[in-house]
Amino acid sequence: MQRWALAACLYAAACASAYADPAVWQPADGATQLPLWPGPAPGLAAVPGPETVHVDTKDLIAGEPVVVVSNVTQPTLTFYPPKGEATGAAVVVFPGGGFQILAMDLEGTEVCDWLTAKGIACVLLKYRVPGKPYDWHCDCRPHNLEVPLPALQDAQRALGLVRQHAAEWKVDPHKIGVLGFSAGGFLVAETSTHFTHRAYAPIDAADKESSRPDFAIAIYPGHLTTKENTLNPNVPVTRDTPPTFLLQAEDDSVDGVEQSLVYYRGLKNAGVPVEMHLYARGGHAFGLRPTQLPITHWPHLVETWLRTIGVLRDG
Repeated sequence: MQRWALAACLYAAACASAYADPAVWQPADGATQLPLWPGPAPGLAAVPGPETVHVDTKDLIAGEPVVVVSNVTQPTLTFYPPKGEATGAAVVVFPGGGFQILAMDLEGTEVCDWLTAKGIACVLLKYRVPGKPYDWHCDCRPHNLEVPLPALQDAQRALGLVRQHAAEWKVDPHKIGVLGFSAGGFLVAETSTHFTHRAYAPIDAADKESSRPDFAIAIYPGHLTTKENTLNPNVPVTRDTPPTFLLQAEDDSVDGVEQSLVYYRGLKNAGVPVEMHLYARGGHAFGLRPTQLPITHWPHLVETWLRTIGVLRDG
């Protein structure tokens, strides 16, 4: 199967899975998991139940199930050190799932396996879900973020924490990027356009660090268009938005290729360096799992782009 059903359908299917495990998600050995907040997350909202890990065996991706996490109220940051020679670069990864669930392996740990193999440190963010306090297709949220999306708060906090730990983790604080899928792709755009002010009251020294990504990668992003097919005003692109890489399939029936097209135009008009790749086939939520389609080779395009913008060295 080359795409998910709509995120709400996936969420319902996951909750009905016979493989449900009430335990919270934990990384495999060799990774360092940290609580994102020293106490309760700001503006913590109620969720339908406790955090739960599911194995979705109904909507297979490249013939394999997907590990799905729901009802996250205690977000975490998991650091995966690079394998072999470190490049100094780091990427904070935002899994997708319609802000209702998180695809923690397909768009999380499997992504970290790829990045760390290339000498790039990976930081996997388990952000709060569900969390959608406003209509994605209208300008219902104040631009001053008085009603912030919890995931944006978590993402800003994560970037500050990575910079705070940069020396300890042997990361160049000027080579920290973000990479997200679907809803996580929207979170990439949000962190790329909301970094002059925190979406929460600063707590400690980590919040004094910059939350601006040095580069941004959005794979089949969603929620970037309005009903009029214009750019979502909640992602106010400026010339200070970081260099961005976009990739999507023309047959993406969940979010649609217009998401990348609209964001590309916004970036281009603001003078932001941007590279976009559109493929005829690929659907939605394919992650890094190999298929016979050309789009499956997208990680090589990202690696080339990272060399082009000077994040990685040639060779």
